[in-house]
Amino acid sequence: MSSQDLAGPDPAETTDAESGTNTSSAPDTPCPVIDSLEQIGSRWRLVVLHELLNGESRFNELKRETDANARTLSRVLDDLQETGFVHRRLEEESPVATYYSLTDKGESLAPVFEEIDDWAHEWLAECNG
Repeated sequence: MSSQDLAGPDPAETTDAESGTNTSSAPDTPCPVIDSLEQIGSRWRLVVLHELLNGESRFNELKRETDANARTLSRVLDDLQETGFVHRRLEEESPVATYYSLTDKGESLAPVFEEIDDWAHEWLAECNG
C-alpha cells in the first residue's frame, strides 16, 4: 500500500457528489498547449513564422533566409495560410511575384518568440560556453 493510498484522496481533486463537478483548479489535459503546438510546432513552421516577423517576403527570399527546400517551404506556407497565420498576396504585374506576410494571428506570436529568445540567451549560453 502506498503513502497515497493511506493519505486518501487529495481534497483539491475531489468530486462534488451532488453537482458531479470536479473541484480541482488544474485542467485535466494541457489542451491549449497541445493544440497550439499542433498548429505552430514543427521546426519549419517556427522558422518561417520567425522570419516573417521581419516583414513581408517573397517566396525566394524566404527560401534563401530559411534554407528550406522549395517543396518544404511551399507546404509550410500552405499550412500556415490554412491555419490563419500567414497571408499570401499575388502581384500579377510583370514580373509575377508571390508575397507572404503575417496575419494578426501570426503577429500575435511576436512576444512568444521574444520570450524564447530571452530563454535561449539565458539557458543555452551555458551549452555554448
